[in-house]
Amino acid sequence: MKAEAKDIIRPSGLGLQEAESRVPTLAKWVVRAGCILVIFGFIYLLRAPLLVGIAEAWIVRQDLERADAIMLLGGGIQKRAFEAARLYREGYATKVIVADVELQPTDVSGITVSETELMEQVLLKNGVPKEAIATVGNQVSSTHDEALALRDWVKANGARKVLVPTELFHTRRVNWVFQKALKGTGAAIRVRALDPLKYSSLNWWQQEAGLIDFQREIVKFTYYLITY
Repeated sequence: MKAEAKDIIRPSGLGLQEAESRVPTLAKWVVRAGCILVIFGFIYLLRAPLLVGIAEAWIVRQDLERADAIMLLGGGIQKRAFEAARLYREGYATKVIVADVELQPTDVSGITVSETELMEQVLLKNGVPKEAIATVGNQVSSTHDEALALRDWVKANGARKVLVPTELFHTRRVNWVFQKALKGTGAAIRVRALDPLKYSSLNWWQQEAGLIDFQREIVKFTYYLITY
């Protein structure tokens, strides 16, 4: 009977020990969860300066200098064309180079005006004379094509410095691909970072356009690093 009693008591003792061992383990997990919540809380509170810092680390900002020409890239007529005209009027260069952008089906059909023609019209209406505008490339369809077109123009005209105004997140890819294309020519570019119409580096994550543009540029720049 005594042996049977011991057999009955033993499991109860083990169960108590297991319960006691679970208490510190549970406490550890509670502390860890609390620490994680605190960390996420700090990240949430500091999200604005963190996201601004991420954007500024990506954006290429360079001081403006007098140059031989201003390169007007396709794809951003609402900002780039007006900035190119302003830089010309303020005497930063005596020439504005316009990329011959690939025609769209509606352009070919005569329904719409080509982007190249639109860029030239903006320049003309904003103080850039016809003789100061030069067109480069042949139906270019990418930033890489534009960089190669500028390289040919630089070689033919002996230019040494070109200003390139473009939107914030586009600046890193532009700086990289143009420097690569101009290597060995003796020419250099100065990238002018422009705030897009709908956001700036201070609030880009709060606007759908800013989130899309940043993600798109990360993907495109990665593609450029692999391809070119």
